[in-house]
Amino acid sequence: MAHMQSLDPSASPLDYYGWELRRRREANGLRQGQLGEIIFCTGSLVGQIETTKRVPTRDFSERLDAALGTDGVFSRLVGLVLRSQLPTWFQPYAEMEAKAAYISTYQAQLVYGLLQTEEYARSLLAVDHPSRVDEMVAARLERQRIVRGENPPALWIVLSEAVLLQEVGGRHVMHGQLARLLEFLDSPWVQIQVLPFSVGQHTGMMGSFNLLRFEDAPDVFYVDGYDQGHMTANPQAIKERSVGYARLQAAALSPEDSATLIARVMEERYGNHP
Repeated sequence: MAHMQSLDPSASPLDYYGWELRRRREANGLRQGQLGEIIFCTGSLVGQIETTKRVPTRDFSERLDAALGTDGVFSRLVGLVLRSQLPTWFQPYAEMEAKAAYISTYQAQLVYGLLQTEEYARSLLAVDHPSRVDEMVAARLERQRIVRGENPPALWIVLSEAVLLQEVGGRHVMHGQLARLLEFLDSPWVQIQVLPFSVGQHTGMMGSFNLLRFEDAPDVFYVDGYDQGHMTANPQAIKERSVGYARLQAAALSPEDSATLIARVMEERYGNHP
């Protein structure tokens, strides 16, 4: 347990958040329980965040700014805090992802993180990180803000049909996740295609990968590993994977036919859940 007397605000974004929260609370003459009543949470939660035992959410931070009149300080800081909860090796990719103008991804097993529901993400992350699932889910949802922002990237997704059939979290969770995918059918910035099993062998069989394009920087190729990812701007790798991705798009179902397949799987495989 971290104590405020020894908490170093320069140690991490989370330490700084807790230190600043206590400083602002005390400057307003509020005890933890009093602040909790104002922002509709327990004083215990306020204390846990002040001592870095809990990670703040964006909703908590926005209510904190409103209660303490801090002009968005905590709403801005929470983004840094949540990004710091991502695996260290993944943080550079997340930073690049947030700056990309175009994101192209092929997913062989899972729904891409930017489109995952909270329940789907929680089920995945609980497998290997049961003690940190709340923090990691919050960090994943924070990543998704780029899709909902005022200037979202163009997001092109090719999903293996296996993604629709691999049950994650149970039938109820899968029904909700496939319904989320269908919400993007009319989006001008998101295109989802399903690569059916019937195409046979294809250029994506080595696994999932992402391509990031920027307005004023070289393209980036990223591939996940078991314990870390690999990111490169090597022109030859970018060229090969760009051609491979174009071939995947050409072989996949159209966005409209993909939506039809997603809807059919959603109802026939996951529709009659408890």
